[in-house]
This record gives sequence, structure tokens and C-alpha cells, in this order.
Amino acid sequence: MKIYTLIAGVNGVGKSSFTGVLRTQKTDLGKIIDVDRLIAQCGGNAIEGGKKALTLIDDCLEKGICFTQETTLSGHRILSNVRQANEKGYVIRLYYIGLDTAQESIWRIRNRVRKGGHSIPEQDVRRRFEKRFENLSRILPYCSEAEFYDNENGFREVGAYRNGDLILMGDDRPEWIQELGRYLGSQERGDGENGSLGGR
Repeated sequence: MKIYTLIAGVNGVGKSSFTGVLRTQKTDLGKIIDVDRLIAQCGGNAIEGGKKALTLIDDCLEKGICFTQETTLSGHRILSNVRQANEKGYVIRLYYIGLDTAQESIWRIRNRVRKGGHSIPEQDVRRRFEKRFENLSRILPYCSEAEFYDNENGFREVGAYRNGDLILMGDDRPEWIQELGRYLGSQERGDGENGSLGGR
């Protein structure tokens, strides 16, 4: 079975750490494509790092091998990759990591930089945070399975997407997963109002 795994979320939510956790649990991740790491290998050149990532993704799709991509889901190329994988018979699996505020992501990025890691412009983080649900909603229809994790204090599963519905988990639900539920509900109805989560 060909699997395309997406580890998604705004910058600073902990995607690379989550990938490390999955490495110990999954044997079907295939080639792991970490754009941030590729950019670092290119001396911080985002354009060159992005080009390398696209080349690796295209190679995996052409060869029909399993691969995993860390992504913010921003930009048009990610949707193109997902559609192409879907047409080629891939199972598309999504792990989405969230935080309640863009500021929390920014603080974590600053802490990463203090430890020698790479930085992300604050305006990029805030822009991606603002559009995170819009970008996510474009990808979900192609996913065979999707799981949602909060990373306020360690990864905690707070939701899953099954058969077109967001199923919330646990009694202590972070604001962002509740907001996502309202957003998806309003998209289903085609209006801009908050949707009901019903009994989910």
C-alpha cells in the first residue's frame, strides 16, 4: 500500500518532534521530507530548500513509494501534491498539530532560535495561523484518515476526522479544536456563521 503521510500545522507547533515520535511507532512512513531541515542544509535559502523538497516529493510520487512530508499546508503546491497522490492511488494520512495562539508558536520559534535552530519571520507565522483552517479544509476531503493533536504540554489527541465529520475527544478541549469544528460546520452549510458540533 502506498501511503502519503502529512504532518501538518503552523510553524512552531512541534511537527519535527511529532515526526520523531511517529518514527518509533510506524514502519510505513517511507522517506521523510522535512522542508525546514532542507532549508537549513541550503544555508537558510528557503527557495533552494523548497526546490529540493519538491524534487524529492516528485521522485516519490513517480516511483510510487511511501513518503512523509512536514508542512504548514500553505501555498498551492501542497494541494497539487495531494491531488496527484490521490490520482496515483495513495492512501493520504494526516496528523495535524495545533496551538491556541499564534503568539505561542512565535515564542516557541524564538526559543528554538536561542538553541541554534532556524527562525521564521513573525509575519509569516501570523499569516499562516490566520489561514490555517482554510488551508486544512482544502486537504481534508482527500484524507483517508486524519488525527488532531494539541501540543500545549505534550502531544494529546483531541480529535479525528471520519466520514466527513470532526469527532472531538476528551472533556478538556483546547479552543482551537472547537474553533475548527465551528469552521468546518459553517463550510458544510455554506455560510459564515458558527456551526454546531452536535453530539460529537
